[in-house]
Amino acid sequence: MTSCKEKLSVSNILELYYGGCKSKELIGLEYERLPINKYTQDTISYYGDFGVCEILKEFAKIDNWDYLLDDNEIIGLKKLHDTITLEPGSQIELSIEPQSTISELKKKIDEINQSLIDTFDKYDVQLLNYGVYPKTTYKNIKLIPKKRYKLMANYLWGILSDVMMRETAGVQVGIDFKDEDDAMRKFNLANKLSPFITAMYANSQIRGGVDTGYKSFRALAWLNTDNERCGFATRFNKKMSFENYINTVLDVPMIYIVRDGKYIHIDGKINFKNFIENGWEGYDATIEDYKLHSNLFFPEVRLRNFIEIRNHDCVDEKYIYSLLAIYKGIFYNPDGMTATEEFLNKFSYNDILEYRYNAPRLALDTKIKGTYIKDVTKEILRIAENSLKSKKDSEIIYLESILELNSQNLTPGDI
Repeated sequence: MTSCKEKLSVSNILELYYGGCKSKELIGLEYERLPINKYTQDTISYYGDFGVCEILKEFAKIDNWDYLLDDNEIIGLKKLHDTITLEPGSQIELSIEPQSTISELKKKIDEINQSLIDTFDKYDVQLLNYGVYPKTTYKNIKLIPKKRYKLMANYLWGILSDVMMRETAGVQVGIDFKDEDDAMRKFNLANKLSPFITAMYANSQIRGGVDTGYKSFRALAWLNTDNERCGFATRFNKKMSFENYINTVLDVPMIYIVRDGKYIHIDGKINFKNFIENGWEGYDATIEDYKLHSNLFFPEVRLRNFIEIRNHDCVDEKYIYSLLAIYKGIFYNPDGMTATEEFLNKFSYNDILEYRYNAPRLALDTKIKGTYIKDVTKEILRIAENSLKSKKDSEIIYLESILELNSQNLTPGDI
């Protein structure tokens, strides 16, 4: 209940983001996959003797992972700085400790996958690298027993929010920033790039056993999840600051807070700014409340103590590494950033916003401001390739798969 502590302020919250400034340039990865029956393609439930929970228990014993629990229910595994967690529809998310190179990330993934995939294979379960469950839809997918997910499912009001939560799988990339100016420059550029990268890696056209007509049904689901907490968290303002981002988060309606393990429902009745100013039913805002609330904000690009780029369908591993190479080439070379900014400056906020709505259906097969998207993505790849070449970065090899695919005007889902 109400305490005598000093009231939470924006200056307190700012410390979270200034604490993310670092001299290192690491790359982080979160990688979701879909557990399906190898023979029927049906989704594998969390529940039952042959469900995802039991399979994870076996894997934990084999590879010495610790349980992550929610009221004594297993919701994931942890080993040192790496985690395997479950999304609402039993999607398997592998989160790897940030590394300085793509090759180091690949090595870690290969080590974990060798045992993880073998364990699931014993149960005739495939971990599918795809952006949406190809056969089972959300009406036949039970939420895993995690309190947060039940509250989110009851609150999110978009017509495809259940699809987003229970059916989709994506890839998220984390990049570092040196200071506030560097952070906001990268944040703005990542947002500008997002619909083009979404199109380039579109891989979720088959859903419910049929061709949906959308190259990325996953991206469509995010467009129809909750417009108050999804989309762009910037209008590409060059003078944007940490405080501007915080103010955007403060304006988002709250879903819940937690006190002593008890979930206090708010259900959108106030936003976080109101909570700081007036509290809620005797509870005052804390920095932990802000951390929770900011993690229930789902923009295309999210600012944490790193920059989290969230807009990619799950794809085959070779394309995941190519995605990392694009971001490394652009964001960890000042010349790469400048070239990308100059190229994208021709497109206004409204141009890119309009394309964000077209990308799920059309991907590369449309224009923006008279320019073919396939030409935009080719130029983005050219800049990333030249940037890696200029630094004599051997990890340019990871670009080869997407360069070949994009040269044919194809996305992973097309093949």
